[in-house]
This record gives sequence, structure tokens and C-alpha cells, in this order.
Amino acid sequence: MASTTMHPDQQLALMRQAIEEQLQARALHERQPQGLFAPIDYTLRLGGKRLRPLLCCVATATFSPEWQRALPAAAALEIFHNFTLLHDDLMDRSPLRRGQETVFRRWGDNTAILSGDAMSIEAYASLAEIEEKALLGVIVPLFSQMALEVCIGQQLDMEFETRSEVCPEEYMEMIRLKTSVLLGASLQIGALIGGAQPSDALRLYEAGVQLGLAFQIQDDLLDVYGDEQTFGKPIGGDIIHAKKTLLLLYTLEQLQGDALSELRSILALSPEERAGKVDRVRQLYDEAGTRTYAEGEVQRLTDKAFSLIDQMELREEGRSLLLALFHTLSGRTK
Repeated sequence: MASTTMHPDQQLALMRQAIEEQLQARALHERQPQGLFAPIDYTLRLGGKRLRPLLCCVATATFSPEWQRALPAAAALEIFHNFTLLHDDLMDRSPLRRGQETVFRRWGDNTAILSGDAMSIEAYASLAEIEEKALLGVIVPLFSQMALEVCIGQQLDMEFETRSEVCPEEYMEMIRLKTSVLLGASLQIGALIGGAQPSDALRLYEAGVQLGLAFQIQDDLLDVYGDEQTFGKPIGGDIIHAKKTLLLLYTLEQLQGDALSELRSILALSPEERAGKVDRVRQLYDEAGTRTYAEGEVQRLTDKAFSLIDQMELREEGRSLLLALFHTLSGRTK
């Protein structure tokens, strides 16, 4: 058992290592046929922050010192998350994921579909390995509801691409489904494994959802206003591809007259033509007060998430870990 005096960063590193070992223990690199399992193993080995399984383990730690009991569920959440990324890359025709060739580019579309399907099944197989079998009747429906909502969110995202009118409220619901419910479910499932009352587990779920929304809006802000070196990809990609982010949708609602007409004319251009208009679109965002509005939404949602945590009676060690993770996700420094 880890020492209660361990620094949160050390404890999170210990959890992350345990999650990696849990994933590797599934021995996907050894299973046959390798044509099916090698792409799954490849996807999981691409790395990432392992945020969702960490949230699950930490949520367990907020109610019980035996956070290791959450590892099968944590692995299930990470496998499911990576399954969605594998299929997202296929749908978006993305050539790279975390700097490496995507599965469909390396193995082809059919393999990407089938290996992704197998990953979703593997997630349930891992979930079924939790020791508290009595909890499965509660956790499996929660996991299934989350999984379905993620698919609904992805479908809405695709539909928004071809719709001429989308309002900010619809966008917020889409990102709640596509991104935030998985963060919330990771906390809720972990809390239940730790012995939390359903009401407390639901409160953690809501905190995860609020923080997930804030994280996505912050990501949208960075795409327009961020530093290219820090952000890790070219700035203005959402503008170039006319992606219906909260920033764009809010600006379309706020602008009037010539400014609105100009923005609509820029959106009607090809991506190649819009590439030269990024600075001008940013100016139109500023005219509409969009940056101030979006930053205010990030703050409001983040404050709500932290407020939900502040109201809960949690194990002090677990609370420290949870706040450390939330600070990382929100970008807060205190």
C-alpha cells in the first residue's frame, strides 16, 4: 500500500504505472490473429496522459485507500477511449495520432473498423473483471449509457459539419456527449468501486462533466489565441476548417451588418483561401467580445466543478489527488 505521506505527483505516477501494467497484462501483442490484435496493441501503446483511468483510480481513492480495486474499470475506460479515437481518425481521415501513423493508414479501413469493434468489446471484458461483482449490475449500465452518449455526440458533431445553422447551446450539448460524459463516468465508476453513496458518485460525475466542458472550450480558445509551440499544432486550424466551435457560433450570434456579412463570406471560402484570413477572423472574434465570453465560460464551468468537490466529504489523500488532477485539466496553478 502506498504511503499516505507520498506527494500527489508521486502517487499519480504510481497509479499511472499500475494502469500501464494493467493494460499490458491483457497481452494483446500475443493474441491471435495479430491482424486483429496488433492494431489494438499499437493504439494503446501510443501513450497519452491516461487521464480517464487516472480519474477512475483517484475517485476510488477519495473513498477508499484500496484504489487498486479500480484498475480493471480504469483499463476498460482507457480501452474504450482509445477505441473512439481509432474510429474518429478513420472518420476524419486523420493521418497522424500522437505523431504516429493512424491505424487505418497503416492497416487499412477494414482493419480499423474491425479492430475498433474488438476494442469496444475488450473494454467490457476488462470491466467485468472488477472484484465487486455485485457492483456490475450498476456499473455496466452506467458504462453502456456513457458509451452510447459518446456515439451520439460524435454523430451530432458530424451533422453539424453540414448544417448551416447551429446554436451555442447545441454545441455545448454535443461536447458534453462527445467528450465530457466519459470524464464524468470515469469519476462516477471509480467512486462506486471505492464504496461511495450513489449521490456522492453522481456529484463527482457532474464535476467531471463541468470540467470536461471547460477543457473543450479552453482547447477551442488555444486553437485561436494560443502559442503554436505550446499548443503543439498550428494555430487557427478550427478557423481554416470552419469548425463550428463555441467561439464561431457565439460570434455569428453577436455580429451584425457588414461584420457579419464579412464573416459569412469568409466561411464560404475554401480551406486554402481561409488560411489567409485567420488573423481577420480573430479580429472579428475580438469585435464580438468572443474571447472574453469564452474565457468567462471556462472560469464559470471550472468554478462549478471545484465547488462540487469542495462540498464533499472525501478522504484527504484522495482529495489531494483529485484536486491535483483537476488543476492539471483546468490549467489552474492553485
